[in-house]
Amino acid sequence: MTVITPELPRRLLGRFTADPAIPVVTAGCILLLAIGGIIFPAFLSPGYLLQQLQIASFLGVIAAGATLVILLGHIDLSVPAGITAVAVLTTTVAGSSTPSVAAVAIPVGLLGGALIGLINGIGVAFFRLPSMVWTLAMNSMLVGAVVFFTGGFKPRGVAPPLSISLALERTLGIPNAFLFWIAVMIVIGLLFKRTVYGRYLFATGNSEKAVYLSGIRVRLVTTMTFVAAGVFTAIGAILLAGYANQAYQGMGDAYMLPVLTAVVIGGTSILGGKGSYAGTVVGALFITLLSSILSVLQMPEAFRQIVFGLIILSMLLIRSFERNNR
Repeated sequence: MTVITPELPRRLLGRFTADPAIPVVTAGCILLLAIGGIIFPAFLSPGYLLQQLQIASFLGVIAAGATLVILLGHIDLSVPAGITAVAVLTTTVAGSSTPSVAAVAIPVGLLGGALIGLINGIGVAFFRLPSMVWTLAMNSMLVGAVVFFTGGFKPRGVAPPLSISLALERTLGIPNAFLFWIAVMIVIGLLFKRTVYGRYLFATGNSEKAVYLSGIRVRLVTTMTFVAAGVFTAIGAILLAGYANQAYQGMGDAYMLPVLTAVVIGGTSILGGKGSYAGTVVGALFITLLSSILSVLQMPEAFRQIVFGLIILSMLLIRSFERNNR
């Protein structure tokens, strides 16, 4: 059976090429490795570098969902509370005394993430509310829901064995989390280059009006994107729960700025329609190495947030300058 898809203007397509920011950020990673090696000689040891890849994997998986949303021309600010809510949900179900209930902890966590994404998608696509406002409100409601559910105390439960295996164990000396991240890279790459959805995603980010006039169901594309982002956030939350072997309130608070920074620094336009997951991958590695160096230098968390904010503002200014000079 032949599937007939709407024709799109050529100018809306072909945007999933490598951004010039990728080699620049790659050079930045190499520079950070050199600086880290000077400050802390063990920084360049195989064991420490593998640990950095393991930590970067959590950020990279979560940032996969953020990349999809930003390519669409929107932003998802419910990521921090989404991580916490899914981690609490997953560990609570996994800690059930009923084996049949505990066995479905991970599927329940993924469904929870998809539900968060679905609500976000409906608000943005059907109610036509700004994604920044809607997802920020969702983040606030999720924070309240977690506090209400836990009573303000430490959540009870345990991490599912599979999440512990993926987050902590290694295969042939390579962290399973990094191997899983490679699988995510392949899936995203195929999604962008081999599927109709990938074409529609970039096209919608370039010009939602033109895509709508081409006969494409923009609301469906938008909703699907937020659902996918919610699932990736859920996967990251499940991995983090396995890494810490628990869930705790505020678990995702430290990830909002790093996630956005990894996406933007990798060359994905905050206005949508241009970018690649390859850039996000390099950005996640850069942010992880930078955070590690700041930790070695014993810089406070407040200083790290300032650094991440400055990076985002710098990239926005550079993009604005490039756009105004075209």
